[in-house]
Amino acid sequence: MPNRLAGETSPYLQQHADNPVDWYPWGEEAFEHARETGKPVLLSIGYSACHWCHVMAHESFEDEDTAKLMNELFVNIKVDREERPDVDKIYQTAHQLLTQRGGGWPLTMFLDGEDQRPFFGGTYFPNEARYGMPAFGDLLQNVASFFADKRDAVRAQSERLLEVYSKLEPAPAASGQDFDGTPLARLRDTLAQTFDSEYGGFGSAPKFPHPTTIDRLLRHWRASANDAEPDIEALYMATLTLTRMADGGLFDHVGGGFCRYSVDRYWQIPHFEKMLYDNGPLLALYAQAALATGDPAFADAAHATADWMLADMQSDNGGFFATRDADSEGHEGLYYLWRPEQVRGLVGDDYEVFARRFGLDQDANFEGQWHLTVRESIDDIAARAGRTGKEVQAAIARAKESLLAERLQRVAPGRDEKQLTSWNALAIRGLAIAGRALERDTLVDAAAGAASFLRETMLLDDRLLASYKDGEARFPAYLDDHAFLLDALLELLQARWSNEDLRFAIQIADLMLEHFEDRDAGGFFFTADDHEALIHRPKPLADEAVPSGNGIAAFALQRLGFLLGETRYLGAAESTLRVAWRAIEEYPHGHVTLLTALEEYLQHPEIIVIRGDDEIERWRDAAGRLYAPGRLVFAIRSDEVDLPGALADRKPVDAETVAYRCLGTHCEMPVTSWEALAAELSESQES
Repeated sequence: MPNRLAGETSPYLQQHADNPVDWYPWGEEAFEHARETGKPVLLSIGYSACHWCHVMAHESFEDEDTAKLMNELFVNIKVDREERPDVDKIYQTAHQLLTQRGGGWPLTMFLDGEDQRPFFGGTYFPNEARYGMPAFGDLLQNVASFFADKRDAVRAQSERLLEVYSKLEPAPAASGQDFDGTPLARLRDTLAQTFDSEYGGFGSAPKFPHPTTIDRLLRHWRASANDAEPDIEALYMATLTLTRMADGGLFDHVGGGFCRYSVDRYWQIPHFEKMLYDNGPLLALYAQAALATGDPAFADAAHATADWMLADMQSDNGGFFATRDADSEGHEGLYYLWRPEQVRGLVGDDYEVFARRFGLDQDANFEGQWHLTVRESIDDIAARAGRTGKEVQAAIARAKESLLAERLQRVAPGRDEKQLTSWNALAIRGLAIAGRALERDTLVDAAAGAASFLRETMLLDDRLLASYKDGEARFPAYLDDHAFLLDALLELLQARWSNEDLRFAIQIADLMLEHFEDRDAGGFFFTADDHEALIHRPKPLADEAVPSGNGIAAFALQRLGFLLGETRYLGAAESTLRVAWRAIEEYPHGHVTLLTALEEYLQHPEIIVIRGDDEIERWRDAAGRLYAPGRLVFAIRSDEVDLPGALADRKPVDAETVAYRCLGTHCEMPVTSWEALAAELSESQES
């Protein structure tokens, strides 16, 4: 018989609905049962694309004997970390404090059912003792015995844990503290020390893309571009990393898009799950790198990533799905692997070129099969084959089409089709930026469609919700949902102005200030003031798998504040930087998103508002043709009226096109010719 998870919308929870474990979803019913029975709670947190979550499920949760033990000794709760990041954040922190080790998924925590406080935990546990870990069944019995026999010790430990929670957030900087660029310089030096100068990326294996870090390096280079000695090394670190990632197996050379991370130093073999939250930021980053460098390889990677998002991850409702699993047919990566004879049969005369390009003429690189990675340059292949570079590229393109058609006939990895507001916002931002940089209106169309989906579906009674599946929007939205969406709407407004989207952005900003801001100390809590009461209300500052919600909030509120001349937004952004200042100073490498907000606090963004009719898109596109990350360009038609705040003063001038340019709170005289605006832009590039 299915357990209680059968009625849930999460695909991850539904995957466990037929387990013999008597699973509960997170909620009062589970904790009431724990209080009635006196049993401790076993909390298991994961997500559908998580390989080791599947392993633990097969080994333990589908095993009758293990399930019997779990049901006898515990009240068992299963949580999808993508639906409930609030719960996940609390217990990931608890795991780190209890074990002095980093967490991850699956997360296995044991709680006192009376107060939800954790007393023991780990991540993956095997069904038999191995990898230096106890067998899960033995662990269950030991934990249950400890809970029964040592209740006073459990409660004393939980009290100490709550005390630590209360001290996790750094004290804000003094009100008279002046901000400066020292943390930006320190981060730049730290990245240089950990940079892999041969293969790109930072640190050793496993290697993650870290889009915010690469974006930071591009911004650092651009800020120094007119110095006596521009920081070419920062550009090199960014572009080498982007090149190695796009050439390696982290990138899907047949279908487009990036996997979660590389298990090796060389970006060759990935963990094969594909996440929307990686691909949205990477799409933006590659499009911006193409703009900054003119390198067509970056544009190619951006185009292919966008194509994959639209073909494989977009729902009919305009929103985007969450993930593709790593596994198919019970094997990790199987969907993406090839054998040389199979490829030869598919591509015919193009095989030799394709084999050289992607290593099919070399040894197998993944469990006896071949995962495609770039091994030889187009120019070298052309020289050896006596063909032109264009001919080689055409042959490779034909071969990819043949392989993709064949691959679409395979059993695809599972797709988690819930639609998350925060991850959709990252996709909207990426599509809007790429649409402008690559001059692809279809990407802007997709971004606008996803924004409409969020506005029409995820707003209920003027409050934002976090997750949508099977026709139902659920869960009160978190800080990330609001902050990421505000940032995305500001990018979309630059690609295509819409008064409705501006009103939506203001609504989201106001909700964030009303329900998430800490008005006393500054910064933003992860959950709203009327959210379900949990054992801790975190105010996360550091970047994790996604950018810091506080960092994006400060960044986007500053931009909206300068656009509208709204001091409430500017004040909230400054207070966020103030509460984060000590963390930024001490650990700049962990707070990259906040550092970008700091940069625009120190050097205010350049905002250009163009009013008119026939010429405004041409002016906008020309103004945005150079890589200028601190520049925002909005083209607003003459018939758009009732604009809020400072925009009300940016009026059209008769039949002319007019541009208003401001640096923060300082505005220039409006100009009515493209030549005059171009001269101002040239001066700003040189300053």
